[in-house]
Order: sequence, then C-alpha cells, then structure tokens
Amino acid sequence: MRARQVLIFLLGVFALIGVGWLAFPADGVQAGPLTLRFPSYRKMVAEASETKVNVDSVLTAVEERFRMQDDTLNYYHDFFYNNPDRIFLPGDDYTFFDPVFKKFEEDSSIVRVIHYGDSQIEMDRMSSDLRDALQKRFGGIGTGMFPVLSNVPSANIYRSASGGFTQYTMYGDSTTQRAGHNRYGIMAQVVQMAGGGTISLRGTRNKTAPQRTKTFQTVTLLYGRASGGFKARAVSDTLKPQTSIERLESGTTLMRWDFGKPVDRVRINLSGNAEIYGITADGAEGVAVDNIPLRGCSGTIFSRISKPLMADCMQLENAGLIILQFGGNYMPVAHSSKVISSYCTKIAEQIQYFHEAAPDAKILFIGPSDMGTSRNGRIVTRPRLPEMVDSLKATALRNDAAYWDLFRMMGGENSMVQWVKHVPPYAGADYTHFTPAGAQKVGQALSRSFLTYYDYYRLRKEK
Repeated sequence: MRARQVLIFLLGVFALIGVGWLAFPADGVQAGPLTLRFPSYRKMVAEASETKVNVDSVLTAVEERFRMQDDTLNYYHDFFYNNPDRIFLPGDDYTFFDPVFKKFEEDSSIVRVIHYGDSQIEMDRMSSDLRDALQKRFGGIGTGMFPVLSNVPSANIYRSASGGFTQYTMYGDSTTQRAGHNRYGIMAQVVQMAGGGTISLRGTRNKTAPQRTKTFQTVTLLYGRASGGFKARAVSDTLKPQTSIERLESGTTLMRWDFGKPVDRVRINLSGNAEIYGITADGAEGVAVDNIPLRGCSGTIFSRISKPLMADCMQLENAGLIILQFGGNYMPVAHSSKVISSYCTKIAEQIQYFHEAAPDAKILFIGPSDMGTSRNGRIVTRPRLPEMVDSLKATALRNDAAYWDLFRMMGGENSMVQWVKHVPPYAGADYTHFTPAGAQKVGQALSRSFLTYYDYYRLRKEK
C-alpha cells in the first residue's frame, strides 16, 4: 500500500472517530444488558462547564468564617445561627455544651472526651487535633485511652503486651473473636487475662507530634471480674507511683498510678485473672481525648454492650463528651430512603443508649465526609450521600445530640475528588479516607467550631 493510501485510510479512521465523538450520546447506548460507551463531545463540554470544588478556596472560606469581627455579639449570633461550619445544636441552644465546659474548668481530675468512629479516625486522625486544641486551653498531657491489644498502631504511643491475653471485639470481620457474653466495655472490646502478663508503654518519638503527647503522669487500668489473687504493679525506671483504686459495687475497678511528674515509659506487671476494658496514659488533671476507631463499623453495635458495664466505665473514667463519627460504612448499602431511615433509627437507639449509660455527658455526632464512587467513568459523590447526611443530622438533633456537618465543611458534593487531587493530597486514592494532612484540616476546623462555643461561654460568665 502506498503512503498516500495509508494517509487517506488513517484520515478516514480519524474522521469516523470524530463523528462518533460528536454524535455519540453522553450516557452511552444501551445494548441489551450492556451499555456501550464512547468518548463524547457532549460529555466533555458538560464536564468542562461543571463548577469544581476548589479545596484551597473552601479552606480559606472556613478560616475567614472563624475570624472575629469588630462587633463581638453580632459575630457569635451569626455564627450560632448562620455559619455553615457551626456545630448544629438541639433547639439551637447555644448553651448546650455549657456543662462540658464547666467540667473542663472545675473538675480537679481528668475529664474525658471519647471519640468513637470508623476507620476514618484510625491512627488518631482528627482526634489528635482536637486533643491538642483542648489541652492547650484546659491542660492535660498524654494520649488517652487504648486497648491492651490492637492491630492498629497508635500515632502517639507505643505499646506492647505479652502473656495470657485474649482479645474479643464487637466489631470487625469474621476473623475476629467474639466473646460468649456482652461485657465488652467502653472500647467495644475486652481482653481476657488468664494467669498474668506484662504491658509496656512508651511515649511517641515522632518529632512532629505535640510535645504534650510524648509523656504522661498517670496510668490507669480499667478492669472487672478479677480473681481473688489479682495483682497489678506499674513501674517507670526508679519512680514509685502513688497508687489508688476506685471500685464500684459491681466489681468494675479503676486502678490509677500517679508518678508525680511526667514520664515517657511505664511497664505494668499483672498476675491473676481479669477482664481488662482499657488502659489510659494521661496527665494528673485537664482534658484527655480518647481515639477509639472501630474499623468496618457503622456505629450500631453499642446498644449490644452491657449497659450497666458501660455506665460503670463512663462513671469511673469521668466522661464529659462523647463523639460518634459514623455513616460512611453504611453508604454502600444505602440504596433507598427506606434503608437510610432504618439506619437512622438504629443510630437513634445508640444515642439514647449513651444518654442512659452516661447521663452527665453530652453527645456530638459527626456524619460522613464526601465519598467518591465511579459512575460512567467519572468519580462522583456516592448516590444518596447528601440524603444520608441530612437524615443523620435530623436524627441527632431530635435525640438531644449535637451534629457537625463534615460533608459540607469540606465542600459538599464532588468535593472528595478534589481533596484527592490536591497537592499535597488531602485524601487517599480510595476517595474515602483523609490523609494525615487532610485529617488535620478537618480536625482543626472541628476544634475551632467547638471552642467558639467555649469562648462565648467565657464571655457570658464574665458579664
């Protein structure tokens, strides 16, 4: 074939492709059970004309909305009722968090903020920024509560355990062990100790971690159903801690060791049998923020945990604020309004469960972020995600819980794909989870919103 013929042939092929590009329907052509797709000029024009979320502009707008104006009272009024980054409160009652702030200021012991969530908060994402902000305001050191055993490492404390420990969890896939009872405790897991063991703790050496997370002054062991010969002893180099025990009539016990000054490593030697529900590494006073990620969980498991045991744990740990961050893991099956409504009914049951188990604590619900899925060759917001967000918000407010709208804080529909494309990336390639950099932006926005209510609390007290 001559060069001229080859050229004519190629031009003809390109012409046919061009005609297809111009004429092919943007949504493809249905051929029986299949949909035939072809690059479409109409689709390209439609995509080019779409308004895309500019992440930097979104975050700059968030920053500007937190900037105090000259007229202080007008600023707070606008924030509480109009600011999209505010925490939505039942009945728009801006005094909702006042009991929490009072505990932060007046309690001589540690006040706990317990942050439950799914894998979105693993590795202390978001919790760490909230902890840093609260401890700067109210005091406190350390990283809070954690289990004896975990497959997920902590970003702020290294721990190891050896001995007769067996872990049972309420969440996870079929490979995780379930207990033959419902005594899972405050972390939705329980470790059965038989015979004894050793638990070693060491503060983080991560240079980027806040200094206050690298040491701790008090260590506590939360346990129950201990054998008569149960013993626990904590040591840190040559320091001898002051030991105290608080035991409820049920037998649930909190053993506390106070080393008198901050330390960065502790070893706990245990002997006997007991159910261990959690360990904490905190300061002697101030605020502790616990990061409790429940991978794969949709947040509907808590009401299956023994309520009397949960109440004991919440009382012993002095819970002031409970944060529930769920919804994302339910999106793959949220195919209809009926399914979403059923899920919200279950979430309402969890909120009421915590109201009864921790009547002195306030509850804050955080809904899912934007989540991307592939549709017609593009990454777009999962279907019905906005409906899920609005339904969860209404559910929380109806059940005397506050709500923070993470979905709209990050830009709303189709924002996740831009968080992934951001340089540096603020979200991962799964279009679901934030990177540490993105989680920091979210955690800082949550902290600033929460502390705005505290600033107004202080203003009202001073008048």
